[in-house]
Amino acid sequence: MIFNGKQRIWSEYQKEIPDDHYFYVRSCIRQNFFPASEKTFLDIVQNRLGLDFFETEHHTTCGGIAYHSDSIPQETLMTIVARQFALMTDAGYKNYVASCITSFGIYTETLETWRHYPELETKVRESLWKATKREFNKPEYLAHASDVIYKLRDRIATASVNRLVNKKTGEPLKVVEHIGCHYSKMFPSKGVGGAEYPYVLTGMIEAWGGEIIDYPERRHCCGFGFRQYLVKANRGYSLSNTHKKFESMKPFKPDMIITNCPGCPYFLDRWQYVISEMEGKTYGENSQGIPVFTYEEVAGLVLGYDPWDLGLQIHQTGVEPLLDKMGIIYNKADKYKL
Repeated sequence: MIFNGKQRIWSEYQKEIPDDHYFYVRSCIRQNFFPASEKTFLDIVQNRLGLDFFETEHHTTCGGIAYHSDSIPQETLMTIVARQFALMTDAGYKNYVASCITSFGIYTETLETWRHYPELETKVRESLWKATKREFNKPEYLAHASDVIYKLRDRIATASVNRLVNKKTGEPLKVVEHIGCHYSKMFPSKGVGGAEYPYVLTGMIEAWGGEIIDYPERRHCCGFGFRQYLVKANRGYSLSNTHKKFESMKPFKPDMIITNCPGCPYFLDRWQYVISEMEGKTYGENSQGIPVFTYEEVAGLVLGYDPWDLGLQIHQTGVEPLLDKMGIIYNKADKYKL
């Protein structure tokens, strides 16, 4: 009885992820924080796997940062979203994939709000027409880009050059997966595995040879939290959240951290340096930090991309300890080339 109940609950947190034909929208902050991740994603799905992913230079920010920092009202946000959907409609696509976790949350919130309040959708359609003379169809399917890599994880594993395995010992690398809050905490049914047991990154890690670490603060926020950081006086709160996560994971000796959110890898990466300067404390082996990666960067490493082509030199916490464990050959001098 209990087992059947768990099966039913788990079934509610599964997603149908289309095989192909996506309208892809980039993230405004990812292009600044980790600029090669989106380029790597498109290269993998388009050139390595031969899939149809379309993007347009006419799309804009989703408005999420302004919305979550209380700078714009919800109706303004929804009109921005409606314009994005109009671009998708004009291009002839029905599957919409967002690079950013916050964007994914914004699009989900907008569609769910329209479902419950159709009169608001009508008002937004009128506003969009007045402002741009555009019309739109709602996407038949909405995905986050990590959903797509999760869907393709076995194809990537089959084509792998490197595995998430310690080359010297043959042991699986110990991996912390961190899920962005806006992926499934707001709408659990929209993420693979829901809010408590999201599987989108775990599935990748297991398929590529790694071992997941389960630690007490696994589902704790990375510390970004928008207003916790955007308001300068709140930044100590942001740092304390990140500190709490690292203190919790340290006893399990992780080799790496993988995230699926724009802000999370940035703060988990940068705050390690701040903590080391403030407290003289580090969380990795040999007084070093724990390398933090986006899922596209990890997919790229598995497929044999050059680490510096993936933009790993942009990270503040050095990635070389992880590259050495995986047995990846790299040119140290290339790290500093423009």
